[in-house]
Amino acid sequence: MHLTSSDAAPLRATRPTLPRGFGLVIGAQFASALADNALLIVAIALLAQQGFAPWWAPLLKFGFMLAYVLLAPWVGPLADAFAKGRVMAAMNVVKMLGLTLLACGLHPVAALAVVGLGAAAYAPAKYGLITEMAEPAALVKANGWIEISVVSAALLGAVLGGALVSPLWLGSGLADSCDGLNLPAGKLTGSLAALLVIYAVSSLLNAGIADSGQRQRSAAHDPATLLREFRAANQKLWRDREGGLSLAATTLFWSVGATLQFAVLRWAGAALALPLSQAAYLQAAVAVGVIAGAAAAGRWLALHQARHGLWAGVVLGLLMPIVAQVSEVATAAVVLALVGAVGGAMVVPLNALLQHRGATLLSAGRSIAVQGFNENLSVLGMLAAYAGCEAAGVPIGVTLSGLGVFVAVTIAALIWMDSRRRA
Repeated sequence: MHLTSSDAAPLRATRPTLPRGFGLVIGAQFASALADNALLIVAIALLAQQGFAPWWAPLLKFGFMLAYVLLAPWVGPLADAFAKGRVMAAMNVVKMLGLTLLACGLHPVAALAVVGLGAAAYAPAKYGLITEMAEPAALVKANGWIEISVVSAALLGAVLGGALVSPLWLGSGLADSCDGLNLPAGKLTGSLAALLVIYAVSSLLNAGIADSGQRQRSAAHDPATLLREFRAANQKLWRDREGGLSLAATTLFWSVGATLQFAVLRWAGAALALPLSQAAYLQAAVAVGVIAGAAAAGRWLALHQARHGLWAGVVLGLLMPIVAQVSEVATAAVVLALVGAVGGAMVVPLNALLQHRGATLLSAGRSIAVQGFNENLSVLGMLAAYAGCEAAGVPIGVTLSGLGVFVAVTIAALIWMDSRRRA
């Protein structure tokens, strides 16, 4: 089923309102994402502390995202079968386990993979809950607030991560006392303990989320049947005109965004001579821009206008070669904020359209699991390519420019194909 003019009219006429209890979902999501983003910075510092080469850094994200791909056929049915707030609370406990293992000496990539297990099931529960709580007319607005919370957590997570690896924190009495535990994480043990507390707070907030009462249990539980069901759901969403378009765009956006997390840190060190604790603040500049772009999209774009966000994706790609030419910190912050703004304006409406089509064609949890599988498979491929460029010694400016051209050309192709279908 596609949106028609009769579908669109009520969306324009009705002022969307957020569902009751939505603030608690935002708070729980923010705390968990805050710890996720800060953990990445701390884990990069831990790699450096343990003497690993720089190209290991993107493999942290690779390990984190691997579970999203491998467990995709199961996490959707899991999220649909139980109260989603309880699922999210349990998955934060899994993240806490990964953090504990990291402090106790597990290889950082393996420890991030354990944290990723929790995150993989958290995502379909979170976005599925939004789809269950909000009416279609409010989905863009709800997604705007969710993306604002996600990127706010990325912003403050980068700041928090930078603070937790800074000389000021590592020289504090709390860090010294945690270092006295003589764990393999050494001085960073206190940093990991701080993140453990944040995950615990998120888990408590999740436990307080009201049950929507919606359940959709799978008729079969054996792996082969679930894989067949997942493959059929994946094909159904890709073949849908609006579902396939929005899935292609969001898949590209998140893979590029994950790569930019590392590319910005690497570029800030190479081009601007910034240490990790300060380079992390440039990630915050991107997040500030995404907040602005997401807020604007949530305010001005309705669900039936979601495809207009594709043009912001073209601008996103064209800005990245400009970033590669910047040599001053202040200018870099401004340009990266613009990159974030057009990225937020692109992803929020298209993500809302994808959730609407996915919930209509499949179910809330299953559609998000399909979305997560495609997006994170793309993330794995993009991160592997980025790590290969780093290992091969490709200049980071060349990598950034090439990535931008790829994004602009791909989004332009999606716009052209969509216009052909509608002609």
